[in-house]
Amino acid sequence: MAQEKSPSRRGSRARTAAASVVVLALVAAGAFAIGRLSAPVATAPGNTSAEAGYARDMQTHHAQAVELALIVRDETDDPDIRLLAYDIATSQSQQAGQMFGWLAEWNLPQAEPEPSMTWMTRPPLTGGTGHDHGEGDSAHTAGDPMPGLATPEQIAELKTLTGVAAEKDFLTLMIAHHKGGVLMSEALLERSDERVVVSLATSIVQAQTSEIGYMEDLLAARG
Repeated sequence: MAQEKSPSRRGSRARTAAASVVVLALVAAGAFAIGRLSAPVATAPGNTSAEAGYARDMQTHHAQAVELALIVRDETDDPDIRLLAYDIATSQSQQAGQMFGWLAEWNLPQAEPEPSMTWMTRPPLTGGTGHDHGEGDSAHTAGDPMPGLATPEQIAELKTLTGVAAEKDFLTLMIAHHKGGVLMSEALLERSDERVVVSLATSIVQAQTSEIGYMEDLLAARG
């Protein structure tokens, strides 16, 4: 059963959440500027390219990770979970800002011109930076929910929990979320040789794979 939250605790956490949002907004704004400065200026990716689709869809994917992290950060006193949540929120806000900046630098709209994840169903590059399977990802259908996304019902449930119950629910959701992010990034690596995009996708695969192992250990420690 969820623990009842007192008015004073809710007020304190609301102020903390507001402060966190301000910090993350500043992080994203800085990353946006970095994204514009670091985006290549030669031949920009097209509107339906894998790079553009990845930038749009991963912004959405990252936004939910930030949301989940901010929820649990206010519902636990565990220092390991709070630090993990802070790291996820800040790093993924920064990365989302970079991807927003790419699209602006490429003179492409932020809005999708086709169903989400369409880019992931297309064939990979021959001799690309990832594993070339020679065909699109048959496990995903364009327009379906992105891999690893929590449902609105799951997010609502997390908001009702506190303490260890919130920690366990968050870790379960975020492990699945990270696995989805890794899958999307690996799919991009099969479909792009754009240096700046490949660099970020590679770092996401490495960082989130490491965090998955860490979160699995945290979850196991909580029974």
